[in-house]
Amino acid sequence: MADELFFRVSIAVIFVGAGSISGHFRKIARQFEPISRQSEATSTKVGRLLIALLLYLSILAFIVNPSWMEWSSFDVPMWVRHLAVGAGLLALPLVYWVMISIGNNISETVLTKENHELVTHGPYHWVRHPLYTVSILMLISVSLIAANWFMMMMTAIASIGIASLILPKEEAELVSKFGAEYRVYQDRTGGLLPRIFIHRHNVDERGESTCRYIRK
Repeated sequence: MADELFFRVSIAVIFVGAGSISGHFRKIARQFEPISRQSEATSTKVGRLLIALLLYLSILAFIVNPSWMEWSSFDVPMWVRHLAVGAGLLALPLVYWVMISIGNNISETVLTKENHELVTHGPYHWVRHPLYTVSILMLISVSLIAANWFMMMMTAIASIGIASLILPKEEAELVSKFGAEYRVYQDRTGGLLPRIFIHRHNVDERGESTCRYIRK
């Protein structure tokens, strides 16, 4: 019983902590330059809202009353759950690092801002979308702490949606905004994880572009 209370409190700290850090920086960014969700595709908005509601409500339900989520519990070794607590708490300073690095350029949509700047320092030196990376890490940790397969399933669905739907749209917007500068940035960084190999584009004698990979 004491362990379960510890897990509930840990999830609450992670959930509220990450939300408070993110909310603080997003509020400042909106004051600097608001961006309307009305310009975003309806399918993107609806999909994001539906997944977020199912995932966040399940986490909130577990915090308030774990018995409400017993139907989707599964066996997770106690040591794994404690390790997940550590990983989830580690996500909090990482969220702060990401948010302080991107500053007013944080966008709540896939769209760029009029005064958007290309950020390549901090975690963005290695990964183009570290906020998604940290968020996925945090949600996997919470799912393991709660020992809940529904949370894990929704996290997997959200991760697939981010990688296959959200990121391509964001990347297209950034390429449109920054052009060749962003292409170069893409070549040397990973989307969600650091790139082990970097691209080197060359033009052969026929004027055709070739690409080779070089280990960093």
